[in-house]
Amino acid sequence: MNDTVRRALPPLALVLLAAAGTFALTMGARQSMGLFLGSINSATGLGLASISLAFAFGQLWWGLTQPFAGMVADRIGAGRVLVIGVLLVALGTALIPFMHSTAGLIFAIGVLAAGGAGMAGPSVLMAATTRLVPAEKRGLATGIVNAGGSFGQFVFAPIAQGLTVAAGWAVALQSLAAITLLALPAAWVLRGHSNAPATTGAAAVKKESAREAITRALADPSYRLLCAGFFVCGFHVAFLATHLPGVVAACGLPPEVGAWSLAVIGLFNIVGSVSMGWAVSRWRMKSLLSLVYATRGLAVLAFMLAPKSVAVMLVFAAVMGVSYLSTVPPTAGLVAKFYGPANMATLFGIVMVSHQFGGFLGVWLGGKAFEANGNYDWMWIADILLAAAAALLHLPIREKALPPRALPEPA
Repeated sequence: MNDTVRRALPPLALVLLAAAGTFALTMGARQSMGLFLGSINSATGLGLASISLAFAFGQLWWGLTQPFAGMVADRIGAGRVLVIGVLLVALGTALIPFMHSTAGLIFAIGVLAAGGAGMAGPSVLMAATTRLVPAEKRGLATGIVNAGGSFGQFVFAPIAQGLTVAAGWAVALQSLAAITLLALPAAWVLRGHSNAPATTGAAAVKKESAREAITRALADPSYRLLCAGFFVCGFHVAFLATHLPGVVAACGLPPEVGAWSLAVIGLFNIVGSVSMGWAVSRWRMKSLLSLVYATRGLAVLAFMLAPKSVAVMLVFAAVMGVSYLSTVPPTAGLVAKFYGPANMATLFGIVMVSHQFGGFLGVWLGGKAFEANGNYDWMWIADILLAAAAALLHLPIREKALPPRALPEPA
């Protein structure tokens, strides 16, 4: 990156504050919604499976919006996309208490809130960060941005629980919606698009169209394996975010343990995300991903065998927190390493679609499993098997930068 481009960029600390802060607010609101599942069920009487369907659709829609949001951000700028996304998150969250049907909950939770969080989500934020920071600092920068989402979960979960106790679940949701609007100023800092001055390497070659970039990526076995592994990540984290309060209740523990468990996941994921952001510049990213998935599988196995107490629940949350979203920096790093920053938001958005297909199944099957058996044992077994599969899937990935595709100049 030359000196002229460096001078044109906003300060690194401001970029990280804007991106991490936005992710903290949108992710914190989304990841705290599992705390309201029981209250929504009591207020509507729809049943756990029907309400889980709305949350599951939200997981899927959050992923499906990201490649399209990424395409728009790559062309017209991240700032406008982020403004629309934040407004939709706030609107959808505020409308949840007024929805008394499955279709209404799908619209508020699944379409508005989740769609807005997808527009103001990792694909746009990671791409904006990658574009605005020097290449040698991208690994740590993406780790810090990812940690922002975890910090949001750490802060929002106890706030949501406290507001619910003090003023009721409806007021708590509407308060979270108002807090989310604090992310709007960040859009100005992160404005701009990938047609701005770029770095060297793949981005220095004449830019591919989104269709050409997608075609090239989908033809690459390493990219497909990356998508498959991220599917497993989505299954794990969406199940935990939505059903961990239910797991706590099924273990006979007080409701506040569910809120603190989610907060502990968020707190320890800050450690995991920042550490992973530091590690990706020192070790092979595919090996780090295999290690994360293997750790998850072993942690779930230990939890299944251990007696269920408050201490065990919080230790389990801490271990899962370290690995919770620490998959994002190496996954985003591999996409950037393969294809450069030019279509980063689009290509990472497609990886996020795979993640959220897994999230859809994790949330929906979690509700179905509990209604069928009165416990989550089958989900834990599925978690272990999928973690083992993901750990193995990343090993064949060829971790080297792909040669930039030279496009013919127009006549």
